[in-house]
Parts: sequence; C-alpha cells; structure tokens
Amino acid sequence: IIIYIKMSLIELLKGYNKLKPEPNILILGLDNAGKTTLLNYLTHEDNKNTKPTPGVNAKSIQCGGIKLNVYDLGGQKAIREYWKYYYEKVDALIYVVDASDEGRIDECNDSFQSLLKDEKLDKVPVLAYGNKADLPNCLGPDEIIEKLKMNDITGRDWSLYACSALKGTGVKDGIKWILEKLSQ
Repeated sequence: IIIYIKMSLIELLKGYNKLKPEPNILILGLDNAGKTTLLNYLTHEDNKNTKPTPGVNAKSIQCGGIKLNVYDLGGQKAIREYWKYYYEKVDALIYVVDASDEGRIDECNDSFQSLLKDEKLDKVPVLAYGNKADLPNCLGPDEIIEKLKMNDITGRDWSLYACSALKGTGVKDGIKWILEKLSQ
C-alpha cells in the first residue's frame, strides 16, 4: 500500500535528498500508546475505528520521490518478543509513550531500555513521542525524559516531542527531526 502524505509533510521532505532510497522506520511502544493512531495521522487515514494492532501494520509513504517504509508493531506484552525480527536494516526508531498513563511508565521504560540494548538497533536514531499530551494530568517531556532515562543515552541521536497523534499537534516537528537525522 502506498499512501500519499499531506502537503505539509511533502514540504518537510524537500531538501532531504541525502536519504537512502527507502528508509525503514519502526514505530514501537506499549499497547494503547497511540502507535497506529500516529501512523494513521501520517497517512491521513481515519482514526475513528482504530483497534489494537495484533501483529504488524506496514505502510509505505511516498513523498516527493522518497519512499518511507513504516512498520507499526503491536505493543501487547505477548507480541513484544517478536519485535526483534524487524530490527534488521532499521534506519530509525519511533517510540511512542502514552504520556497520560503514568501507571505504566516503568513497564514503558523496561521496554525502551531493552530496545536500546539490542545491538541490531545500535546507533539508530530514536524519536520518542510523549503522546496524548493534550489530555489533563499527563507527563510532560522533561518527566518522560527522566522516567525513560533518556539523558543516559550515548552513541545515538535521540529526541522527544510532546504530541497528540489524534490531533496531529507536535507530530510534524518530530518527523522533521527524524528526517534530518536520516539525511545525515
């Protein structure tokens, strides 16, 4: 499936001609973090009936002559052990955190730290989204950075953006960052 992105993202991709022809991007995170909602936003698809991803949701995003292969993997605990089969040839990782669910932040951190330790993902840039930032009483970016020990990350580029995948706020800034890292 090739999906064409909104014009605003097309404009972001201009000037990123240093990207390899088809970068592979993984979207990971715990179940209910908003991974599929994020992918649906990027592909301009409806989010009204989004259901948990039971395996993998793969989409190619064609934009300005650049094709991004994006893989949204289910985040249920039983599925996470299969994530490793998608680490080969990954160019970037997007990790989605449910900023409104502080009760699962330790589980989220355990999952995140496990990704950072995998040698197949060594040096892969990591974009983290603190999703659902529009909800009351959610964790702010500084709190998520602290809880996920992101300041301890060495040997790779990383960044965190607060966002609402449902509304799209903050998403474009994160995508711009990851495209810049992929073009270096």
